[in-house]
Amino acid sequence: MGMRSGQATVEFALLYTLVIVPLTFGIVFISETLWIWHSVVDFTRDGARYAANHCYQADAANVITYMQANVPPMIDQNQFQLGQASINVAYYQNSGAGAALNAFSCDSECSVYCEPDVVSVGVSGYQFDRLLNFLKIAPLVIPPFTTTIPTESLGCDPATGACTP
Repeated sequence: MGMRSGQATVEFALLYTLVIVPLTFGIVFISETLWIWHSVVDFTRDGARYAANHCYQADAANVITYMQANVPPMIDQNQFQLGQASINVAYYQNSGAGAALNAFSCDSECSVYCEPDVVSVGVSGYQFDRLLNFLKIAPLVIPPFTTTIPTESLGCDPATGACTP
């Protein structure tokens, strides 16, 4: 009887250390990765909505400042706040039906006479290394995400000709 209970203990220990623990950590890792993935996608969409409804600035400082201040709660959100992961904003002009978008430029900023047609907001360079760093494995680089939408008001009031950032 003593041999059988010892055998069961050894089998349980092997099963626990070789299957259950790695499976549990794998599920936690995949869950965190999917959470980060969703957060980054949502982050670019929020930035694009903000850019489409707020004043055009050639350097996009207002959009980048907004995004750095409103990073969704996620692991390593400081990568966006400290600039380790980059936030890219580009404005485009629609050159006609079916034609390609051209980079937008304007002599003045933030006016009803200087409005791009499309804005593109993207993030790149985010590295997820939560569990991988512990295991001495290279970090998982999240692919660049970009959201492109047509601009809306850009914070401009056509009646007064004034724009607010």
